Amino acid sequence: MASYSAKLPFRQDSNDGFQMLKTINEVAKQNFKMLLLTEPGERVWDANYGVGLKRFLFEQRPSVENELVNKINQQINAYLPYIIITAFDFVMDDSENLVNLRINFYVDGFNNTVQVIEI
Repeated sequence: MASYSAKLPFRQDSNDGFQMLKTINEVAKQNFKMLLLTEPGERVWDANYGVGLKRFLFEQRPSVENELVNKINQQINAYLPYIIITAFDFVMDDSENLVNLRINFYVDGFNNTVQVIEI
């Protein structure tokens, strides 16, 4: 089966040498996750690339969720325009001081199967 990209982080595989992503949906999900986790300025050749989720971790302003959603949408439009986000869901767990972000999306023009990223 054809492969599109190496799976990150790199792991050895007896068939391909490294584990590979074999579907467009897997590639799109990996690209989206990298965009979310990359800090702006971290990518050498493009200082604007990245959402920088870590910056939002300890923000305690009422508008932080809206700012994060706006930043994600801005970055998707600029770098991954083939991804269509269908829902953002913030789940607060005050007993453990956790915030989980769940994003539903699909790859435009490609079978429209909804995928989920949870962070």
